[in-house]
Amino acid sequence: MEKSIYHIFRSSSEDTDIMNELFFHFFIAAFIVFLLVAAFLIFIVRKYKTKTLEKDHFTIQENRLTERLTLFLASVLVIVFLFLTVKVIFKIQKTPTEDQKPFVKITGHQWWWEIEYLGDTLFTANELHIPTGDKFVALMESADVVHDWYVPALGRKIDMVPGVTNFVWIQARDPGVYEGMCNEFCGAQHTWMRVEVFAHEPKEFDKWFQAQKEDAVEKPDSLFQKGKQLFQDKVCANCHTIRGTTAKAKVGPDLTHFASRNKMLGGKAEVNYENIQNWIKDPQKMKHGAYMPNFLMTEEEINALAHYLYNLK
Repeated sequence: MEKSIYHIFRSSSEDTDIMNELFFHFFIAAFIVFLLVAAFLIFIVRKYKTKTLEKDHFTIQENRLTERLTLFLASVLVIVFLFLTVKVIFKIQKTPTEDQKPFVKITGHQWWWEIEYLGDTLFTANELHIPTGDKFVALMESADVVHDWYVPALGRKIDMVPGVTNFVWIQARDPGVYEGMCNEFCGAQHTWMRVEVFAHEPKEFDKWFQAQKEDAVEKPDSLFQKGKQLFQDKVCANCHTIRGTTAKAKVGPDLTHFASRNKMLGGKAEVNYENIQNWIKDPQKMKHGAYMPNFLMTEEEINALAHYLYNLK
């Protein structure tokens, strides 16, 4: 799958089309106002310029018609754009009907995204996979502080407030990878709370979905088995889930198919063997303020655990 070019005006959904159209109208109106203000400023400076400065001498001229006309035009602009904005808000945030069941629940954590596919025991982290074409409802929650979901190409921003369940519509017309982020400052690693939305053709999505529902892979090699045992012994299982094993905790990300993801640490690093080793060795060096503890493992233990995680595809 080719990666989509990220920019703020890219649109791959009906909602984003509507919002970009409104922004375009705002931009044209603002540009015209800017030109008028600049023209009047140049006119006034040229008309009333003087080469000498006379102390305590002021020239005061009034033009009430111009003041009234300016006030009228400004009021009309505000009213028109208020109407257009409210109209867009109602278009992009229609309340779901009873038959429009939520597709996923997205929970914001410090500092990563938990994606739960409702109706199936399937969780991912920092990656949302969707079929193209469909417009579906996503439930939005926060596990700690206020977060803000924002994928510019796919729709509106939405706040995630602790104790409140919100919702947002998500749609992608075209296959690709769409980048997003947390748009509300939420702590030390707010910058590295990124998300990637993978939009697949429906058949490709079904194939991905079925593969993700499978339990974690099992390999007979001794290093893999040692890493698997270390995952239990070093209490990694107290925070993470790996389906098909006894690790079923929900504190940290589900790692069942961890190595099939592109990024780790909220988008800060690529998923590769070296980064996994560095993360296990010194989590605070990789992502300061993260809740992952340092278990002070030996190099041999780090290599075995990294080998195990890197093979969870």
